[in-house]
Amino acid sequence: MDMEKIQTIIKEFSTKRDWEKFHNPKNLAMALSVEASELVEIFQWLDLEQAQNLSADKKNHAKEEIADIAVYLIRMCMKLDIDLEEVIVEKMKKNEKKYPLIDENGNKIEYGKKK
Repeated sequence: MDMEKIQTIIKEFSTKRDWEKFHNPKNLAMALSVEASELVEIFQWLDLEQAQNLSADKKNHAKEEIADIAVYLIRMCMKLDIDLEEVIVEKMKKNEKKYPLIDENGNKIEYGKKK
């Protein structure tokens, strides 16, 4: 993913529409939440099999909502001067420590498996 290219596209789109005044972290966080809710709505009332086998229309709708989420997330990073790639790598390192593969006794940990 060419993040600079995407940021330029997003910035130009917003600037041409004079939306800069609305794109503050508070408003972007709210917009991000709304778009995430719209993605959730696609899956509402579906069973697991239906959720994994969306119709072409629902899959296209999901793709659009995912793109909206990504745009607002990237925009938020731009406003807060956050390097998205860097913070993802940092968070995954924290997750590796929080959810190790081996416990303190040297036993393999199997997440999601009933004991």
